[in-house]
Amino acid sequence: MFIRNIFFVLSLLCMISCEEVKDYPWNPDWNQSESETPGEQEQPEEPGTPEQPEQPETPEEPQEPEIPEEPEEPEQPEEPEVPVEPEDPVIPDTPDAPVQDAAEWMDITEQFGELPSYISVRISPSTLEGKKAVAYVAVADMTQAQWDIWSVRIKDGGLTEETTDAFRTPSEVYETEVCPIIINGGYFYYSGSRRFTASLAVRNSEALAYNIGYEYDDNGKMRYPARAVFRESADGIFDACWTYVIWDKTNYMYSVPNDDPTKQPSATHPAVAEMFEAKTAIGGGPVLIKDGLFVDSYVEEMFYGIGPDTNQPRTAVGITSDDKMIFFVCEGREKTAGVYGLTTADVANVLLDLGCVEAINLDGGGSSCMLVNGQETIRVSDGSQRSVASTLMLK
Repeated sequence: MFIRNIFFVLSLLCMISCEEVKDYPWNPDWNQSESETPGEQEQPEEPGTPEQPEQPETPEEPQEPEIPEEPEEPEQPEEPEVPVEPEDPVIPDTPDAPVQDAAEWMDITEQFGELPSYISVRISPSTLEGKKAVAYVAVADMTQAQWDIWSVRIKDGGLTEETTDAFRTPSEVYETEVCPIIINGGYFYYSGSRRFTASLAVRNSEALAYNIGYEYDDNGKMRYPARAVFRESADGIFDACWTYVIWDKTNYMYSVPNDDPTKQPSATHPAVAEMFEAKTAIGGGPVLIKDGLFVDSYVEEMFYGIGPDTNQPRTAVGITSDDKMIFFVCEGREKTAGVYGLTTADVANVLLDLGCVEAINLDGGGSSCMLVNGQETIRVSDGSQRSVASTLMLK
């Protein structure tokens, strides 16, 4: 019985002990405020990294947002090969592009012996305006050089164009004039044994001949073109113009050609005229360049007989903006194999490329010739020099 009572007491004590553990919050193991145990209160993950609040996954440093691989520059669709701008679309050299820079002309002055320092002679590139060429220019600085002409004089100072003077070759002129450069000048013609000049010539302010004042059209009707003149005025200005002389020797000068040659030029047609004057002048035609612009007025000047749009030997004269006078000749008619010559438009373009701002065409074909210190340059197409009505000279 005693033992049973002891057992009962032990059981009771055990039950009380269990209840205490269950009901009393001050149990020293639990009674530490959550902030006091930096140990284990689920350790807000080391308060220094406050769970970094999961660093919101650093939103993966938005992975620079993957710079979506620059979407591989979507292969920049091969920059669609910058459609190769077809090489400026390969302007097919036109052929051998007509651009003739003065630097492309070779200076051959020394080949002709001694010349004044202000005169040079150059030979062309092997092509001009896309055509095989043999051409020469004499270039003179007109601040130091002088130009002059030799010409026959019309009979009795009238207007018939007939002359009793003999025509002369450039070499015959050289024998009496002895000057560094000579080229052939204006137009002329024969009628039986009679000789006529068709182009104006002024020397020392005196008119020796005038531009012919008429031409016939395809129907045999007389027409009245104003024709080209290259002149130096009394005050030393060089220019190209169109002139027409009427029966009383009044010589009119125009800044435009006669675009209606059925009407005879006058003081008011084809434009308000000026009285022509010049210290030195040579006629020819057509005007090639006026005021720095391409002209080639062979239609208005009725110059069909010179084959303006066919390849021929040519002679021309021009002036640059810095007062360089240019004498031009080119070979033709295959005196050199494959060299046929140039059209008047070609000559205008060449002279523009050489810097001319005023220029006219002169007589060509078998008349074309340039002498340098008496020596021929081009091979003349007649095989020997032709006797002509006028020449131009540089000295």
